[in-house]
Amino acid sequence: MGGEPVTLAGREYPFPETPVVAVCVDGSEPAYHERAIAAGRMPYLERLAGSEAGSVGTATSAMPSFTNPNNISIATGAPPAVHGICGNYFYDAERGEEVMMNSPELLRSPTLFAAFSRVGARVAVVTAKDKLRRLLGAGLRDGVCFSAEHASRASLAENGVERVLDLVGLPQPEVYSADLSEFVLAAGVRLMERDRPDLVYLSLTDYIQHKHAPGSPVANDFYAMLDGYLQELDALGVVLVVTGDHGMNRKSDAEGRPNVVYAQRLLDEALGEGRSRVVLPITDPYTVHHGALGSFATIHLPEPGDVAAARSVLASTPGVAEVLGRAEAAAAFELPPDRIGELVALAERDTVIGTAEDRHDLSQLREPLRSHGGRTEQRVPLILNRPMTRLPPTHEPRNYDAYWLALNHVARSPA
Repeated sequence: MGGEPVTLAGREYPFPETPVVAVCVDGSEPAYHERAIAAGRMPYLERLAGSEAGSVGTATSAMPSFTNPNNISIATGAPPAVHGICGNYFYDAERGEEVMMNSPELLRSPTLFAAFSRVGARVAVVTAKDKLRRLLGAGLRDGVCFSAEHASRASLAENGVERVLDLVGLPQPEVYSADLSEFVLAAGVRLMERDRPDLVYLSLTDYIQHKHAPGSPVANDFYAMLDGYLQELDALGVVLVVTGDHGMNRKSDAEGRPNVVYAQRLLDEALGEGRSRVVLPITDPYTVHHGALGSFATIHLPEPGDVAAARSVLASTPGVAEVLGRAEAAAAFELPPDRIGELVALAERDTVIGTAEDRHDLSQLREPLRSHGGRTEQRVPLILNRPMTRLPPTHEPRNYDAYWLALNHVARSPA
């Protein structure tokens, strides 16, 4: 039955004639690879940028500029308004509780991986963190889907593959390390060599980007490692597309102290305790990265009469860039209106939004805080190892165009 095209969210995706590998470099502000190229650390990408063999540019991420919404946008080819994943974490009004957005039941659209597996495509998905695995693997039929975080536990029954450490030839990586991303890349190469799947997705972790600025020695080492694996994938004859889920910015003052707007404390003081709920969609189990502090927050206000006052308080607070109502935010950021609050607040480029001081453990932050979530972290790489063709001249690239471009708008053979 293989060979049938897939239609998803109004777009048609032809069955891959050549294997397509998409790499999501978590937290990859374009300055990271630009500085690494300038330092002579990414010779493969430098050659690609300096020739007509491919395309090295940028795209805009989905909002909020967090991991889960953007990985699922890439996986579905659509914004959160379509697939429903609008954060790493949200307030479920139906259940009356805050929950992680990692359950497949929260998806409102199938992924390209599930859709293609149903028409006979061989699919492989490798993530750094296990929090994404269940979402990305939802509905996948007879495919490979595992995380580097739990690689040693992978089984045929659960993940479609076993003895992963032997396959990859690397030890089980620590979750807070660059090794986690390298394991994903090495696994992608080994799977392509062994199985030659039709569609591959490799999702990395932003541990390095949260701790090290573009051009720093540690960041350049990481991007040099990335460059080597990208070259290996290219040499295997695949259509390669590299993008990011979000960028990254410093969120600290000159002394290295985090710039934080504690929104829950402000609203409690203005409205009274219990009249508002500030939800931070960056929240996930990996708080060493960011202390659950990002530049995007949703505010739930059960009493309609409190909305205007809350908006005024937040909008007049230094460090807050903008405050939007539910309908405004849903339209501006292509979000599902029933999964965001009455208000959405975004911070300035160098600022993050928290709840209250005693709810954030910043003791594990060893470097000045770097984080993401706002408009200022939407610029991400968009790199293909084939020249783009037939692209509508007015089209503004999004990171979730990755598979649409690779399957519809690149040359069929290398230049």
